[in-house]
Amino acid sequence: MENNQQELIFKLSMFEQQIQQLQQQLQAVDQSIMDMSSLNLSLDELKGAKGKEIFSPIGRGIFARTKFLSEELTVDVGARNFVKKTIPETKEIINEQIEKLKDVKDNLNENIEKISGELQKTLIVAQEQKDKK
Repeated sequence: MENNQQELIFKLSMFEQQIQQLQQQLQAVDQSIMDMSSLNLSLDELKGAKGKEIFSPIGRGIFARTKFLSEELTVDVGARNFVKKTIPETKEIINEQIEKLKDVKDNLNENIEKISGELQKTLIVAQEQKDKK
């Protein structure tokens, strides 16, 4: 009996740790989605801003007043590969990334539900074993 209780406690602890890790990943994905959506809104503000002064971030919380010379942007498309893109093309890339993040979020939620189901099953089995005694 002591062994079964220890095994049960171990299983429950593992399930809880897995759920916690997935929830942390879910929070990070949610934050990324919010950041990308915010970036999308910022790009909307750049439309028609050619020739105007804007504040450009140059570091954490530090901005420089700059003149927006072109609506052509230099975009990192991965592996430090930079390409020139228009604002609409850049928004399209961002929207694709947001959709991929939403897919990741859905997968994380499915995994959380699956593990929660396993946790519930384990608790039910443990309760049934306890009731038999």
